[in-house]
Amino acid sequence: MDMNYRGKSVLVVGAARSGTAAARFLLASGARVTLTDTRSLENLPNIARLLGPGYPGELTLELGGHKGASFRNCDFIVVSPGVPLSLTQLGISRKAGIPIIAEIELASRHLKGRIIGITGSNGKTTTTTLVYELLVGAGLKGHAAGNIGTPLIDLVEDSSPEDIYAVELSSFQLEGIDRFRPFVGSILNLTPDHMDRYPGFEDYISAKRRIFLNQGKTEFAVLNADDHWTAAMASQVHSTPVLFSRLKTVERGTFLRHGVLIYRDEAGEKELFPAGSVTLKGAHNLENVLAACAMALLAGAHPESLEESIRKFKGVEHRIEWVREIRGVQYFNDSKATNVDAAIKSLEAFPGNILLIAGGRDKAGDFTVLRTPVRDRVKHLVLIGEAAEKIRQALSGAVDMSEAGSMEEAVSMCGRMARPGDVVLLAPACASFDMFQDYEHRGRAFKEAVRGQK
Repeated sequence: MDMNYRGKSVLVVGAARSGTAAARFLLASGARVTLTDTRSLENLPNIARLLGPGYPGELTLELGGHKGASFRNCDFIVVSPGVPLSLTQLGISRKAGIPIIAEIELASRHLKGRIIGITGSNGKTTTTTLVYELLVGAGLKGHAAGNIGTPLIDLVEDSSPEDIYAVELSSFQLEGIDRFRPFVGSILNLTPDHMDRYPGFEDYISAKRRIFLNQGKTEFAVLNADDHWTAAMASQVHSTPVLFSRLKTVERGTFLRHGVLIYRDEAGEKELFPAGSVTLKGAHNLENVLAACAMALLAGAHPESLEESIRKFKGVEHRIEWVREIRGVQYFNDSKATNVDAAIKSLEAFPGNILLIAGGRDKAGDFTVLRTPVRDRVKHLVLIGEAAEKIRQALSGAVDMSEAGSMEEAVSMCGRMARPGDVVLLAPACASFDMFQDYEHRGRAFKEAVRGQK
């Protein structure tokens, strides 16, 4: 693909955060950009930044639906993460031989500096944020980008060779890469997710595995030795595998021994800090810390610099986030638990006495695997959203259940049933799009409802 975009005709599909960022970059490069989305202008507030003067390129908005002609008459296409590559109109482009790439692919072709790519079914945002904090704490020029909030393309203009980018990557983004080559790539874990988008679990795994597609021996693959699927990849990647484990010693990477985090590489072993320095709740967050430390050390962080950043790190909003205590009852927001496995990890962070709020838009998840942790830890389950009935059937007999028509009602019901020492936990195990704009909107609604409790 020609790296000079002046006068090129580019179709950007999807006008959310990543799509509008890609459009801005291309317009600034002198391209003729068509931005298409099925939503209308009033539902796309980000577009306002594109409408002002000052860009050498030309912008055409194609909103309220896609036009087949636009997919035939362009030099290349940039696809937003939320747009499936199975979109019918993209089939037209493939037949015409038109290149189709993701925003991160476009960004990586122009970005100066090194990329640490982080994916997995759960823990991506926490780990990406933590890698960024560890880099900055070590005096390195760290940045956080990708699916975490800031599109990578937005950082291209000011990038330098000294910069290190911790980039959260979804399977959707990885579907659209071609030459993307992170110097560190990581898959934190793999459990069924987005089964409403993929034909099967293997297809989902294949999309995640693309993070290692272009790596060689000089790059690193950071993998979870305690996860069956990721551990198997250590012998399959072309890059140098670096493992992390909460349960056993690894030949190269980070692991836990007698309550101390250890890093081992070709130079030998180094004690990092005691596990007690990790303030985040849940065994899964200890795994996230192990992974983040391995990545930061590979990027050049000094081992002695890590503990202070770990102690200071209190977690990320909407990830087992403490909200408030009311009459001895603790309220936690884990709205980011958008799949079944994430909800299980959330439940396992507490010993019991949980009043759980769950439900939303089903992603073809298997809710029956929730039976044991729910039976062992949950006093009462309040169901919300489209998946309420499916969850009710899957967990019938495991726990007492109620149903609420809104987040405010769900929180109020839990508040009435809770007793001192109990935990009210939002861990939906579902997507949010039936009732909310996204998981962040859902989490804010929960927190507002909690703060409104007397």
